[in-house]
Amino acid sequence: MRDVLFELAERVDCGETVGVGTVVATFSSAPRPPGAAMLVAPDGTVTGSVSGGCVEGAVYELAQGSETPVLQRYGVSDDDAFAVGLTCGGIIDIYVEKINRENFPELPDVVETVRAEQPVAIATVITSPGRRMVIWPDRRAGTLGSARADDAVTDDARGMLASGRSGVLHYGPDGQRRGEGMDVFVNSFEPPPRLLVFGAIDFAAAMARLGSFLGYRVTVCDARPVFATKTRFPEADEVIVDWPHRYLAKIADKLDERTVIAVLTHDPKFDVPLLEVALRLKVGYVGAMGSRRTHEDRLARLREAGLTESELATLSSPIGLDLGARTPEETAVSIAAEIISRRWNGSGSRLSELSLPIHR
Repeated sequence: MRDVLFELAERVDCGETVGVGTVVATFSSAPRPPGAAMLVAPDGTVTGSVSGGCVEGAVYELAQGSETPVLQRYGVSDDDAFAVGLTCGGIIDIYVEKINRENFPELPDVVETVRAEQPVAIATVITSPGRRMVIWPDRRAGTLGSARADDAVTDDARGMLASGRSGVLHYGPDGQRRGEGMDVFVNSFEPPPRLLVFGAIDFAAAMARLGSFLGYRVTVCDARPVFATKTRFPEADEVIVDWPHRYLAKIADKLDERTVIAVLTHDPKFDVPLLEVALRLKVGYVGAMGSRRTHEDRLARLREAGLTESELATLSSPIGLDLGARTPEETAVSIAAEIISRRWNGSGSRLSELSLPIHR
């Protein structure tokens, strides 16, 4: 819901009642993950998507017409599948509800937390409409019907929030963990993952644009103040003037396994000290730009600096996938493609040449 949250809050603040369809579960191949949402305003305006176009029409009708929350399953199961089902062959569960000031008074607090890039989760009982709780790492608001249920869901939702997962939890009527009858959808709003781009060059500008598009919080860092300016990198969330290795060491405790580090300096005096720090961190991706000759020289320098072979094995260098890229923008796509492939264990091959499921 992150991509539609702010518009939802603005409309609710204006006194509107907004229809919201949210993907709560997926099975097999599905185009959107749990948490994806679509808004239907009173004037019929649509924002967001729950299926990439497959079932939007059916969800639109529910969001406009139903005053009572509805949990609806869509999938290819009959002759009408192309009209109201998923043509890709998967199954999705969508929870459709109306949201306004009265039934979601905590919404402004959720928006404030997300704007501050702090973690928060919304727990909604999808088998007993109308019950909702907002959960922060240190507090909660609302109730799911009983203290026992509130405590159980709070503990479990905080675990999901810590790992950035959204999904359905199953309980007994009073929050019993081995029971059934109460399904709770936990929608996690963790801070966006970080993309750290080192080297204030034209390739970094293209990478900042694409990283922002992909939902990363983008930082561009370079030791040269004449090049590291906000004017040159308007899409970056922040531009830092500092020695790359020194800046990375300063913020190391703020990084996690979703963090992406792209070293685009291809200058030994910058990238070798930087990679000494980066390759010892528990982050999701470290890539470095340069020719194969630069790569071999860089590896030799890093071995001299004491890095182990297992640490060096985590380095993606030369950076990116083999797309035949030439321009900064094409190179940024190549790098982003490798990041996505590493994150989801993709092969990087053409889908038309594979027989594996598209969504694994």
